[in-house]
Amino acid sequence: MTILSSTSSSPSEYSAPSPVKPKRQPWLIVGLGNPGKKYDGTRHNVGFEMVDAIAKAEGISMSTVSFKTLYGKGLIENVPVMFAKPQTFMNASGESVGSIVNYYKIPLNQVLLIYDDLDLPFAKLRLLPKGGHGGHNGMRSVINHLKGSRDFPRLRIGIGRPPGKMDPASFVLRPFNKQEEAELEFAYQTGIEAVRILLLEGFNKSATFVNSAKSMEQLG
Repeated sequence: MTILSSTSSSPSEYSAPSPVKPKRQPWLIVGLGNPGKKYDGTRHNVGFEMVDAIAKAEGISMSTVSFKTLYGKGLIENVPVMFAKPQTFMNASGESVGSIVNYYKIPLNQVLLIYDDLDLPFAKLRLLPKGGHGGHNGMRSVINHLKGSRDFPRLRIGIGRPPGKMDPASFVLRPFNKQEEAELEFAYQTGIEAVRILLLEGFNKSATFVNSAKSMEQLG
């Protein structure tokens, strides 16, 4: 008769341990603008306003100050996300963005920059996977602080061209009229949906949604 040793173990005790899932890196969504009430509601601050709209829609509070930025953390469904509004003034935005990216080791393809664009029709959105600064000083600063890399997505918000011979630097600091505010609100709603698609379904689906979206004016 075979006698089993009391030290015998069942096969299950020797099964391979379950693999540990790697920690999911957060998305960083940055709106560019200038801090202070003086600049609220101006064309150069649509990046700030878009980020505020998305964070509010997702129930994420942006009340923490760190890395020279106002930011908040949360989840969009199961995707970790950070929203940031650099408080350095536009031309030094890269200081904040570079610090956050380096500290949290965020892959550049998960860093979305949202900012104003003079070359797009008013309230038109355009999502691109990468690109240059296009003369935008905030983007120039971000690229410089990301070691010259341009390989990160960006959501551009059209603010139109200055009338007549107005200096573009003065134009971007002008406030919006009521009609423009209504059109922008419509664009922000599109942006909210675009970011959800980007995080949950991928860049290509989001770009198709954004870049084919009609403005409120076109729908009217």
